[in-house]
Amino acid sequence: MTDGLYDGASPLAGLARLRNARSKRESSYDRTGANRDNVTIPAGQKVTIADLKGAGCIRHIWSTQASDEEHYLRKIVLRMWWDGEEHPSVECPLGDFFGVGHAVANYWVSLPLNMIRERGRGTQAGMNCFFPMPYSNGARIEVENQGEKDLKALFYYIDYEEYDSLEGDYGRFHCQWRRENPCEAIKWPKKPGELLSDSVNECNVTGDDNYVILEAEGRGHYAGCCLHVDNTGAFTQNYTWFGEGDDMIFIDGEKWPPSLHGTGTEDYFCSAWCYPMGEHNTPYHGVSLAGDPLEASGKWSQYRFHIEDPVHFKKSIRVTIEHGHANNQGNDYSSSAYWYQAEPHAPFPPLLPVGERLPNKRYR
Repeated sequence: MTDGLYDGASPLAGLARLRNARSKRESSYDRTGANRDNVTIPAGQKVTIADLKGAGCIRHIWSTQASDEEHYLRKIVLRMWWDGEEHPSVECPLGDFFGVGHAVANYWVSLPLNMIRERGRGTQAGMNCFFPMPYSNGARIEVENQGEKDLKALFYYIDYEEYDSLEGDYGRFHCQWRRENPCEAIKWPKKPGELLSDSVNECNVTGDDNYVILEAEGRGHYAGCCLHVDNTGAFTQNYTWFGEGDDMIFIDGEKWPPSLHGTGTEDYFCSAWCYPMGEHNTPYHGVSLAGDPLEASGKWSQYRFHIEDPVHFKKSIRVTIEHGHANNQGNDYSSSAYWYQAEPHAPFPPLLPVGERLPNKRYR
């Protein structure tokens, strides 16, 4: 082995194995030796925070920020490129990349991502990513400030390993952000007096109107997502719970039925009964931000990482979920999808402009 990557089933079990790697770091430390260990990004400007050469693998990214601008976590954009590619493999608003949507920060912990927030629920947190990101011929990471005010401070660590070469069949890390605000609610016929969303008249047998979390082409595996829902219709719809939407994952161009078909939003995120505990964290699934757990109103972020059970595809993948049973609810949905694939990847849809990324104003 010349690449130094560990292929064992358990990183802890393999920790004693000596590998051929050089440990390196890019960070925002003050080059003068003083304590101003950050960079500023003027409004409308971009900063390259890592430009790595040769073969290697990013093992850990840490960041925190300071800004006076409202909703800046949706206005700052994170991008990554591998091996000199033209189109970024990662393009995502900064806060959403680290697992919480709606331009807020919150305390939460999973195996690959976490936030250690400031006191209370606010906009500042120590943010960590442990997804491995291998490359064979260079890597570049860029942060763009699409806000109207300067980003006062960006602190960061990028911990990585250098190898003589990268040998083996390693996919490249990808992350893509999407939003549909609002999703279009399908009006199904109901029987007199029928209020709940389990109507026998509501039958989705195509998946065509589902919210799309990811569409990708090539060979790889889906590693999970963070799904952000603003239940704006909680008090105008007959059914306040925003879930019951089945996950449907279509592989290699298949139509119907999909290879993976679930039984409801809360079930896909490995919970049940409308998230009765509100916020909860496990290594692979949980709720990183909860609104009102009684009415299921407000802004929610939930996550599911397919680390033990990646979803493989050879030609393409389309990861979708219903917005309400049979897409009968019209809430604000956004998501960050994470996956690995062989390059080249299909170019992403254009990132929504800033005004279309901002969270909804409070409605109650």
